[in-house]
Amino acid sequence: MTLSPRSRYMFRRVGWYSLTLFVALFLNFMLPRLGPANPIDTIMTKLSSPGMDSQAYLRIYKSYVQEFSLDKPISMQFFTYVGKFLKGDLGVSFTKYPLRVNEIIVNALPWTLALQIPALLLGWIVGNVLGALAAYKRGLFDKGLYPLALFFSSIPYFCFAIVLVFVFAIQLQWFPAMGAYGNDMLPSFSFAFFGSVLTHYTLPFLSLFLILVGGQAIGMRSMAIYELGTDYVGYAKMLGIGEGTIVRYVFRNAMLPQLTGLALSLGMMVGGALITEIVFSYPGIGLTLFTAIRESDYPVIQGCTLLLTLCVLAANFGIDILIGILDPRIKAAQEAGNA
Repeated sequence: MTLSPRSRYMFRRVGWYSLTLFVALFLNFMLPRLGPANPIDTIMTKLSSPGMDSQAYLRIYKSYVQEFSLDKPISMQFFTYVGKFLKGDLGVSFTKYPLRVNEIIVNALPWTLALQIPALLLGWIVGNVLGALAAYKRGLFDKGLYPLALFFSSIPYFCFAIVLVFVFAIQLQWFPAMGAYGNDMLPSFSFAFFGSVLTHYTLPFLSLFLILVGGQAIGMRSMAIYELGTDYVGYAKMLGIGEGTIVRYVFRNAMLPQLTGLALSLGMMVGGALITEIVFSYPGIGLTLFTAIRESDYPVIQGCTLLLTLCVLAANFGIDILIGILDPRIKAAQEAGNA
């Protein structure tokens, strides 16, 4: 059976991403175990008391080692981990036993998604529109936007988050400094609760949104300026083609590298968002992962990092396929069998 160029392109991408997922699974399993801390020691430190009998201590210690299969060879632990992953089972938390990792992630994931997805999509759209306008209008708009975008794209996520906390939470006291809602409230479908969630959400969202807008605006401005100076734009003007039509083509051509940039920035965005959650004590995957690392909770570390890996791979795969459909250069490479 002869496959079409596009089908071959997709099969190759599926193959590469499957291989990447396997490598990610291996690293995800091994990296937490390379650390010096022993998770059972961490648990026993919490459980032990001054009068605890040494035999009882040893008995409990061995029972935890057997319960978490840490007495088995590392290769057997790895294949057990892969087998459970294929069934959707991420194991049991060491420090929150018998709570399952799936439950911990399900509780934290909505907060992370609610923070990251709007910041990513809105930041990408607003940044590209502002960058295109700056390239097209130039003048004062460009002179005002460019240094501002350069500033936001250069400052690290955690530095900007700390600045926002200091200015708007500590000095001005306009917004709370940490948490997802007020300590005096319980989750409910009420205006008071949603108002509290919104005020706690504002600073973490802005710390991600503004930095992403800056980076995308810089990239789009450069690409649009390059496209406006190309021969086909000058030729189109000579032919008397309308300004709106030319701008549409310029914007479309400049967008293709920005789609690639979106895939590349996604990984950075995920890492930045995790740090943002830690700075603001926002109860998402980032804070859960940070707590698990401090407690050497291998299953929770593996579950969180695996989830993040899957999200980044899925997003990159989607953008890769989209570029393959939209970019005529990739289409030509598909026809030639080079992509």
